[in-house]
Amino acid sequence: MRCATATDVGLIRDENQDEVLAKEYQGCILAAVCDGMGGENSGSQASQLAIREIFDHFSAGYQQNIDAEALRSLLLSSVSAANTVIYSTARMNYQSYGMGTTCVMAFAEEGWLSIVNVGDSRAYLIEDGQMRQITNDHTVVNMLYQQGRIEWEEMESHPQRNVLTRAVGVERIVRPDYYHIPCQEDFKLLLCSDGLSSYCSEREILEIMQSSTFTAMPQNLVNLALSKGGRDNISLAIITN
Repeated sequence: MRCATATDVGLIRDENQDEVLAKEYQGCILAAVCDGMGGENSGSQASQLAIREIFDHFSAGYQQNIDAEALRSLLLSSVSAANTVIYSTARMNYQSYGMGTTCVMAFAEEGWLSIVNVGDSRAYLIEDGQMRQITNDHTVVNMLYQQGRIEWEEMESHPQRNVLTRAVGVERIVRPDYYHIPCQEDFKLLLCSDGLSSYCSEREILEIMQSSTFTAMPQNLVNLALSKGGRDNISLAIITN
């Protein structure tokens, strides 16, 4: 099992408020991407707190040969731990009030992927030359689309396209989505912030992932987003066998 990561401030922003981290656990891999929000400094603080708390909590609770239900509980409680720390920190400092972060993370083991997300950072699974989005965006436009109130074509230009309906640290209780899915031996899993997914099509991302070596893949995807204007921070993690 291998993992590679990349992050870039982009061409417009002054600060990189994304965080990405991956660690190996006895042949398995935990990776996470967080995209902070909340104004100057607060966004980067939120994403840094989230990554730290998630990995600290997970590392403290992880045991070899953990079963599926215990793994699910540990991943979800890791996000909840991060939510509590960010929420409490924001309430103690008025300058940080309302700060939060998206989070998409995955635990990859032989034959299985366990994925958690809050917000609009995404997980894509690539198998048999096809790419599919696993996670569901927690955004106003996605909610409106699922309710049949707007068409697919309206989502990209909608004035509320960047408004989240869920984030880590904004409310006292966080509501992550959880996915436990089988994976083939030659899978690739991409976790990314919206600095990549909002400006590059799935076809473009897949083309890069099919034509690049594994070591070159992260930077090639960053370069793709930069070629589209680099209007946001760009962060990603790729896991494969």
